[in-house]
Amino acid sequence: MAGFVDSPYVLVALLLVSAFTMPLVFMVWIRNTARHDREPWRFVIKAFLWGAVFSVIIAIIFSLVLAVTLGQIRPLNEWLARRINDPEMIPLIIGAVIVAPLVEEAAKGLGVRAGRPEIQRLLDGLVYGAAAGLGFSATENLFYGISQLLDPKGGATASFALIAVRSFSSSFLHASATATVGYGLAKSWLTHRTWAVLPFYFIAVLMHASFNLLSVFGELYRTEYGDVAVAITFGAAVTIALVAITVIRLKLASQSRAIPR
Repeated sequence: MAGFVDSPYVLVALLLVSAFTMPLVFMVWIRNTARHDREPWRFVIKAFLWGAVFSVIIAIIFSLVLAVTLGQIRPLNEWLARRINDPEMIPLIIGAVIVAPLVEEAAKGLGVRAGRPEIQRLLDGLVYGAAAGLGFSATENLFYGISQLLDPKGGATASFALIAVRSFSSSFLHASATATVGYGLAKSWLTHRTWAVLPFYFIAVLMHASFNLLSVFGELYRTEYGDVAVAITFGAAVTIALVAITVIRLKLASQSRAIPR
């Protein structure tokens, strides 16, 4: 039995299940929050899968391009170098606070198009945006779990623990941020104003950047303040995600009537 559990194939399969379980549960939870006229399952699942596969691929490609580009901008790097004691943290900050929010929210937003045939009001965009964001977070959880598994300082236990923590933190962030993008896309499509999505996209980017910045702060001040800094900043980041997802659910629960499909 021990040999079975220790098999790398079994471990990866278990990581896959654990990485996707809670995002799928949250997808059902958010979709069923609406009191009336809930979105069809096939479109919600399609948005989730789009986020889990295609949004991830797009994000990886464009993140690399943007990260390399920003790394060549001397004024930006010099500005950061004057404010950060550890120069090795500069690429992390650029990647987490600038590149990831800009690229990932755009890539996940493309997944909302899976539900476009069923979007008849603004709140519908919240459901499809959350589904795409949760799909993206599930794959991201898996990548982080595998990375932790391969880390000599990590292991299976650390991998499952990391996925569990991310499932109740980053998953909420991805769901709420991309739900905001989805709301903007619904507004754009329903009003036939292409640029109506932009304010909502930038709000999502700001939410994502704030979450990541707080997480990075913990690493920046770990040497000076120890794990207390990590705990405080991570707690603040999780609070942002929890507040955001609560607002999304309250908006969905506020639907007063159904629309015939």
